[in-house]
Amino acid sequence: MTDTTTQPPPGSRHAILSRWTDWGKWLALISMTVDHVVRYALSNELSWQFGWASSTIGRVAFPLFAAMVAWHGLFDTRNPMRYARRILIIGLIAQLPYMLMPRYSSVLVINVCFTLAFGLVWGAWLRQLLVSPPRDGRTRIITAAGVALSLIVWYTVGPLLEYGRFGLLMVPGFMLAMACYQRFDHGVARIWAWLAGVPILLITAQLNIYTISKTVAFSTTLVVLVIAAGLARWIPGVVRMPRWLWLSWYPGHLALIALIVYLPYLLPT
Repeated sequence: MTDTTTQPPPGSRHAILSRWTDWGKWLALISMTVDHVVRYALSNELSWQFGWASSTIGRVAFPLFAAMVAWHGLFDTRNPMRYARRILIIGLIAQLPYMLMPRYSSVLVINVCFTLAFGLVWGAWLRQLLVSPPRDGRTRIITAAGVALSLIVWYTVGPLLEYGRFGLLMVPGFMLAMACYQRFDHGVARIWAWLAGVPILLITAQLNIYTISKTVAFSTTLVVLVIAAGLARWIPGVVRMPRWLWLSWYPGHLALIALIVYLPYLLPT
């Protein structure tokens, strides 16, 4: 779910600041895989026994994915909409195996790639409005109507997406905080910029039901904000994940889990 439209030259300031995303990719995929294996691939008895892993390790993934999409959407692509389309393609490929995962509800839910992509589109559009606000009255009215309509769409479509309404707010929330941290990085303005991280922390706290899961997700978001605010320059490099692995892992591991779950029913007895 990463975009490489504009790769910063090795050793440049931004390449150094972006090294945290190389760590983030490995951690996010490990967390997501642990969560899905425990919830979907294990038997009911084992799933109950290892439920702690899903409630702890598994809660790191989504805040990390949202943070990396926000970072790349802000700093690593010239075209956030094209980046969002790439995420949507992954989501479309993954939707069938995602729908095959065992569930306790018959309500159709669309996978997390759509949550991230729609959040990126929404966040990039709102950021553009803040950077270049309309000047004439007619355009302001149209823009205000557009913002109001987007809130209606958010409220209506949110429950159909994985992580719901609060999940849709994650990428825009991270984009707000990260943009402020990079723009106001000195003096008193830096202190005020820290307040831009409060909304995303409050949003993250609403993603989960159980206290332990809330704590893990909240801590993940807090660590990312600290990294984005200045710690990134001190993070060492790590082996970069191959692009093919990063792009194929989400649909691929879901397809493998679906095969594990349904293969016994397909084999002759």
